[in-house]
Amino acid sequence: MAVEASAWQEERVAGRVWTVRLDPDGRPSAGAVRLSCSRPACADQRLAGGAAAGRRAAIGHIKEHLARIREGGGPRGDAWCACRAASCAWHTPDPTAGPRTGAQLATAAVRCGGSVVLTVYADRAGRLWRIAEMCARCAAATADCRVLDTAPPPARTTPAGMHQAAEQPDAEQERAGGAPGQGVAAVFSDRAPSPASASPSAAATPPPVPRARPATPGGAPRRAKRWGKIAQRIVPQDLEPEVLRLELVELGDAFRAYQQRTEPDLAILSELHERKARAFALWADVSGDGSLRHEAKRAETAAQTTREMHANRGGQPLGGTAGDGPVVERLLTRTQAAHARTVLDYVAAHASHSEAEVRLAVLMLTLRAAKAGTGNVTGQDLTGWLQDDAEQVIQRLVAADWLRLPGTVAELMASRSENPTAVTVPTLLPGQPRPFAFGKTTRARISGWAQKVVGDRKIRKKKATSATRLLALYTAAHTRPAGHLGRAEDDGLHLDPAAAFCTLPPDQIAEHAALLIAADWLTEAGTAEGRLRGRLTERILPLGGLL
Repeated sequence: MAVEASAWQEERVAGRVWTVRLDPDGRPSAGAVRLSCSRPACADQRLAGGAAAGRRAAIGHIKEHLARIREGGGPRGDAWCACRAASCAWHTPDPTAGPRTGAQLATAAVRCGGSVVLTVYADRAGRLWRIAEMCARCAAATADCRVLDTAPPPARTTPAGMHQAAEQPDAEQERAGGAPGQGVAAVFSDRAPSPASASPSAAATPPPVPRARPATPGGAPRRAKRWGKIAQRIVPQDLEPEVLRLELVELGDAFRAYQQRTEPDLAILSELHERKARAFALWADVSGDGSLRHEAKRAETAAQTTREMHANRGGQPLGGTAGDGPVVERLLTRTQAAHARTVLDYVAAHASHSEAEVRLAVLMLTLRAAKAGTGNVTGQDLTGWLQDDAEQVIQRLVAADWLRLPGTVAELMASRSENPTAVTVPTLLPGQPRPFAFGKTTRARISGWAQKVVGDRKIRKKKATSATRLLALYTAAHTRPAGHLGRAEDDGLHLDPAAAFCTLPPDQIAEHAALLIAADWLTEAGTAEGRLRGRLTERILPLGGLL
């Protein structure tokens, strides 16, 4: 059978891959893009309509390939996984590991399995599209990958020895007195055997008369207490008070029941975490176990986070009161907005240079490397943040040893989304004091928020400078639910901290605020009495970080 399986595997063909890429053509200011396809028959196209026209052309090109694939019969069931041919790097990238060893290749190959599917992948930046024949497991493990079709399983030839092996059990059963294909019915504790599966001899034999149980000397036997488990802990049978033991048992059952739900309900989940926090705190008081108190604090934090997620997902009223006006689904929760302001304050205090371009680059790179001191950056990221000043700013940061690169600045500027450059910020490495207390999920959310603010379409159309973009970040991070700037008791934002963050004199804030009004970022702005007063427009409210 091993020889037959090996022969069948050798008959499989390599999975097909179509890769469509969109790259700048010439100077970024020219707005031209180049569309290239990995298929030799597809010639490169130069499009002068900018990135939007390039994406439309790329999507149309992908649709043409998909139509031809469907005309040719769709995905092939006898194809090897194309992701496996790339060492499963599409969903397990490791840019720092270098060449993979044989053990690593074997580990990546184990992940493959399931039917052959036809998938299409599009990166979030809109610069790379890929059609591939791959296995279902790799498709499920690859982010932003969509399954379009599933191939029928390939036909397999049955080895000659298998028919003889299949006949042997029936022959042995005939010698044992049973008919071929007739087995013994399995009897489970909650189901009786079906009449068809019961043997005639068993049916003819009268069932034994059950014997009465002897009575215990103390009267009726004591009923066992209900067993329970929660958070990988078994609830002790002798835990007192009894109401605490029952609450822990019911909580464990409630959490397991919640995991079986088809749709999440964050309101129910937050209530479960609150109950768990109270129960574990009481359990810690009774038993004196410090780990239980730590678990109670974790549950309390989880309850708070879940409540914020529920409020953020359902939208928050403009006036901050439920049922008062329309709701806004915000990108950042209130806690995440507080962390974002912490990053802004850190950058204002630790930027290596006082120029607005350098400060903006320091802010965006800090958000990329905030968790472990390293982060992935591409040349297009830098040109999107800094336009024509990107290369000069990076050179200044490298010269000041604030930023370290694995290669040259030119290589960083030429990097793309499929092979980003891993940059290092030495002051944020794990061996240094940690300036931030948030995790990787919050870091990614704040980084995405800053990317949306800096790359706002209307701000780019107004050709806003780095100082104006810094002011947009500062105003978005300091808002009330209705979009007003600053806290209500402060009557706006203090001009001096805002000007210091934007590297501007206080008397120039009004000029840049007027640019934000023209870009439909602020509805109004005023700088009287040392305060910046204003309000975010309705389209910017989702980006507002609540104070």
